[in-house]
Order: sequence, then structure tokens, then C-alpha cells
Amino acid sequence: MNRECTLGKDEKQRLIHCLAKSLRGFRATCGWSQEKLATIIGVTRQTVLAVENGKREMTWTMFLAFSLLFLGNEKTRQSFIESGAYTEELACFLGISERRR
Repeated sequence: MNRECTLGKDEKQRLIHCLAKSLRGFRATCGWSQEKLATIIGVTRQTVLAVENGKREMTWTMFLAFSLLFLGNEKTRQSFIESGAYTEELACFLGISERRR
């Protein structure tokens, strides 16, 4: 994480909202069950279910875990970038020198 790049509370919430809207689709693209995705990022299946259904807000920590997972996956990278959940500011925050397109 690059300490020179910061994201404000409102921007974090916007990014979280963009990813939460697309989470089910990204998971399906990877062919993963809720249980599999939960295990990968270290939460319960119920947490993934609640986030997908809008019953629970995604935390910033979950957002970062999902972001790194979907950016690193060939099946979801481009869709993640185009979802609005990936910005130049987030790339800077994560220490990614250029957008992966």
C-alpha cells in the first residue's frame, strides 16, 4: 500500500458500492460458490451471501481482498477494471504503477 496515495471516506464508499453490485457476477464468472469465495478471502459464506444480497455492507478490508483477487484473475480483471470499482486513485493506493488493460 502506497502511503502517498489516499482515498477519502466517500470515495471508499463509492468503490465498495460499485464492487458490491458486481460481486455475484464476478464470483459466477470464476465458477466459485459463495463458500469457495468466502474461504479464499477469509470470511464466512453467510457474509458473502449478505453482501451479495445487500443485507450487509462490504468492509474496506473485504473490498481490498476482493479487489486484489479479481484484479489477479484473468477471467475477471477486465470486467473489474470496467466496473467502476477500480480507479487510478485505487491503483496508486495499491501501488500498481499502471492500469492493467
